Amino acid sequence: MNRICELLGIKYPIIQGGMAWVATAELAAAVSNGGGLGLIAAGGAPAEVVREQIKKARTLTDKPFGVNVMLMNPNADEIMRVIIEEKPAVVATGAGNPGKYIAGLKEAGIKIMPVIASVAMAKRMEKAGADAVIAEGTEAGGHIGELTTMVLTPQVVDAVSIPVISAGGYADSRGTRAAFALGADGIQVGTRFICSTECLAHENYKNAVLKAKDRDAVVTGRSTGAPVRALKNKLTREYDRLEKEGASFEEIEALGVGGLRRAFEEGDVQTGSLMAGQSAAMVKAIEPCADIIQDYFKGVEF
Repeated sequence: MNRICELLGIKYPIIQGGMAWVATAELAAAVSNGGGLGLIAAGGAPAEVVREQIKKARTLTDKPFGVNVMLMNPNADEIMRVIIEEKPAVVATGAGNPGKYIAGLKEAGIKIMPVIASVAMAKRMEKAGADAVIAEGTEAGGHIGELTTMVLTPQVVDAVSIPVISAGGYADSRGTRAAFALGADGIQVGTRFICSTECLAHENYKNAVLKAKDRDAVVTGRSTGAPVRALKNKLTREYDRLEKEGASFEEIEALGVGGLRRAFEEGDVQTGSLMAGQSAAMVKAIEPCADIIQDYFKGVEF
């Protein structure tokens, strides 16, 4: 049996990316009901909001689901306490080292899967007791590392003995087959799930993904040390201008405040942050999560 399916108790080795704002209880439950593993994104939310989302997901699915915790969130400690109380099946982490939380999560019977962007971090996470790692290439949307999925995945597979989930750039069954050829045990998908019928994102956001061309998912914020990939618009151009002018970290950070909410809730495609990966150009339709999952595994053996 596939190691990820066995570890997480799911039918297909596909994990839905923990996209801030986008990955709500509704989306996570729909992915889990479709046979994958849905993740609720804690993003920058307060701990009690995360608790409500976990409770809501429980009313929508009886399948395993998880929570993605962005460790840069100032409420991370509190969120982890809530997670340990509520006991979702899995925690995925991003933007930091979850080492100090691993023992508590394991004690509560919760699986831990950190997102990593380097071989060194993958090894460190295995040593700390992670159950699997999510090797995310620079093709992905949102916060990214520098290595591509194609070179990162096999290096991580060779470096650790725990299961490896490959993320960044997966848009269809051709990608799934490639991930398995690289030695991965499963894939993580974010961008295509934005264009699922169950995703609550504003239709303008979804349409922006559908209209995206091959070079539209650009990276901003490299000068701050926290690069982000999103679809080209007025906001990304403004970021570029500030970076070229040598603006301070604070000025650049201030520009992005509320950007995701504007895109997700208000459908502001000009000054909103339309986080999406390079695979956006390959997303062609708005479909139910279950159909999207089926498409990823069409003719694929795992």
